[in-house]
Amino acid sequence: MMNSFISWIGGKKSLRSKILEQFPDKKEYNRYIEVFGGAGWVLFSLERHAKMEIYNDVNGNLVNLFRCVKYHPEALQKELEFTLMSREQFFSAKEQMKSKGLTDIQRAARFFILIKESFGVDLRSFGVRSKNMENAIEYIMAVSKRLNTVVIENLDFEHLIKTYDRKDALFYLDPPYYKTEDYYSEKFMPDDHVRLKRSLDKIKGKFLLSYNDCEYIRNLYKDYKIIGVDRTHNMIIQKNKPRYMEVLIKNY
Repeated sequence: MMNSFISWIGGKKSLRSKILEQFPDKKEYNRYIEVFGGAGWVLFSLERHAKMEIYNDVNGNLVNLFRCVKYHPEALQKELEFTLMSREQFFSAKEQMKSKGLTDIQRAARFFILIKESFGVDLRSFGVRSKNMENAIEYIMAVSKRLNTVVIENLDFEHLIKTYDRKDALFYLDPPYYKTEDYYSEKFMPDDHVRLKRSLDKIKGKFLLSYNDCEYIRNLYKDYKIIGVDRTHNMIIQKNKPRYMEVLIKNY
């Protein structure tokens, strides 16, 4: 089980073991699709989920970073050479992201710095803490090898589901949680929760969906199997963190 090379809002590091427990037997699917990829914690949790693997996200900068890690790891590492945990470098990278003249590798490097050095992955404020950036940059090569056969997409979830749906498909979905949409840079509107449910109602394959545990989501997916799980509430800064309730929803 390897770790992701980045953190991301709503990342599933602390919940991935419980998610994997709910996966069907590997003989039942031959393609694995992460619809809301984010940091890809579930993707990276196994050496390989299926013969075909798809990572997708609507955030273009995030997808560009994944593609550069996959296809150009050495060039990305070279661009990140001499990167430090530095307030000056962080805000320089933030300003440079606004430039239209960056290459894909230059943009990926600066986005990587924003992710690694911002507070709570907000991409806006510098996180005042120690971090070994040299180790983080070296790890890119291992991630590149893991992504070697992974298809990386940048599509709306409805389009992606229609494209890859088969009887032997397993979709894992981790959408922005209900009433937390404002935390994400790519807007996920209230109607999108309904649109997602309607898309899943029509699929031929299997799906496993993670959401926050609330009455609205439980009612929306009342016709499916719902499993309650909990994890540490990482968004609260205190020593004894409370538990955060979530649900896993599946059609099998």
